[in-house]
Amino acid sequence: MLENFIPSVETDSEITISVIVAARNEEKRIANLLSSLISQSYPSSLFEIIVVNDHSTDFTEKIVQQFSTVKLISLNEPVLNSYKKKAIEVGIAAATGNLIVTIDADCIAPINWLKTIYAFKKQTNSVFIAAPVAIEANNSFLQTFQSLDFMVLQGITAASVRLKFHNMCNGANLAYDKSVFYEVDGFFGIDHISSGDDMLLMQKIATKYPNQIQYLHSKDAIVTTSPVKKWKEFFQQRIRWASKATQYRDKNIFFVLVLVYLLNLSLFIALIMGFWMQLFWFIFLFACIVKGIIEYLFVYPVATFFSRKNWMNLLLIYQPAHILYTLITGWLGAFGKFEWKGRSVK
Repeated sequence: MLENFIPSVETDSEITISVIVAARNEEKRIANLLSSLISQSYPSSLFEIIVVNDHSTDFTEKIVQQFSTVKLISLNEPVLNSYKKKAIEVGIAAATGNLIVTIDADCIAPINWLKTIYAFKKQTNSVFIAAPVAIEANNSFLQTFQSLDFMVLQGITAASVRLKFHNMCNGANLAYDKSVFYEVDGFFGIDHISSGDDMLLMQKIATKYPNQIQYLHSKDAIVTTSPVKKWKEFFQQRIRWASKATQYRDKNIFFVLVLVYLLNLSLFIALIMGFWMQLFWFIFLFACIVKGIIEYLFVYPVATFFSRKNWMNLLLIYQPAHILYTLITGWLGAFGKFEWKGRSVK
């Protein structure tokens, strides 16, 4: 991970920001997000908030209307396979800012979020910025498991972007030039894929600007999101993420994902084979310990950054559950369907 970025430039009027939020049935969380956006330390005259209501069937739209400074757009498209990409595309078309920043409707942004993104953009001249996301969690197994798993993914994201090994990001916290979005034809060519408004777009931009893709490593840029409450929702979310793997132009990502899947598959096979030959159980245990040590060394600085060092002892304990979940989501992501915001898509 990089050293914590600290802004060192003064705000000016050169960079105006449009924050795009695609929202569907978020009545329980959208008000918290908008409150955090309105309270940003970045000058209010230099940024706008655009919420694109994606066919919500609850009170999301009415809640957004209570925020007078927020621009509300309702998505009225017919049946699509990628509503979120369409919502973001519509939001960008209405945006007046020259820097697009996306955040999910169930997130909360820290007060210096936009100021930090602006300063990083100014100092690095990046055209695409991936920024950190953290999942809040209580002490339940499901919530700590998904938060820890997501934290590891964030560490991999930061390392891969920094080393330019491959490009990863999360759409809950992104920034990119509006002009560059149109320069690469936006979501054209990937708009038939249900997911991928983040990584697939990132890879399109990276093809043209390989040296201007950056990861913003700053505590002031961490947006937090709520965990899912049920295992079914968790698996549906992870299956959705896995579903876009075969669409990556960056083959490094695909090969890494295949390698990770095969590694976990071999561990699972060793565990099952142990019922016939106990030697395989020793192999399984040894492999898990080695895997756990390697992960511990990698994750410790990541956990420090996200203030989660107290969870480090859970890495080895969660190994069996992580192996099983990787196999299930990887398989269903490639061959199954999933539900997203009440819709069944592929």
